[in-house]
This record gives sequence, C-alpha cells and structure tokens, in this order.
Amino acid sequence: MKLVPLGDRVVLQQLKAEETTKSGIVLPGKAQEKPQQAEVVAVGPGTDDVKMEVKSGNKVIYSKYAGTEVKLDDEDFIIVKQEDILAVVE
Repeated sequence: MKLVPLGDRVVLQQLKAEETTKSGIVLPGKAQEKPQQAEVVAVGPGTDDVKMEVKSGNKVIYSKYAGTEVKLDDEDFIIVKQEDILAVVE
C-alpha cells in the first residue's frame, strides 16, 4: 500500500532522532526530541493557487506542530501542507 497525497499536501517520513548528544551522552527514548527534519516520500499535484516546490527524495525541515501522523505497514509518516515546510536541506 502507498500514500498518495491530494492537493498541496506532502507525505514525509521523519528522520531518526539522535540517540546520543554531541558530547556522547546517551538519551533515553522519552528525552529524545522529535526531529523536525524529514524526507519527502510523495507530493500531491498542487492546486490552481499552489505550485509544488518540493519533490520526492528532498530532505526538508517542517513546522514543529504541523501535519497529521499516520502509521501504514508499520512505518510512520506525516502528511503536511506544503506551506508547513520551512526549508529544503541541500
């Protein structure tokens, strides 16, 4: 099964949270902050008013409280509107 977003929506797969800090301290699961970086999995066709500027495979930074979390085939995805994507990481 695959997710096909509609309109100006984008399906993201969140990148894994860091398990250790830069100084080497191991963080327990609950202390790990949810990353705001994700990889674009699928992009909707856009609308008459919105041209889609991201494409599958892009790594992006998105708003912290944006989107709807979805679990499909034991994988977690987030569906967001393109306006909730803040930047593309190059």
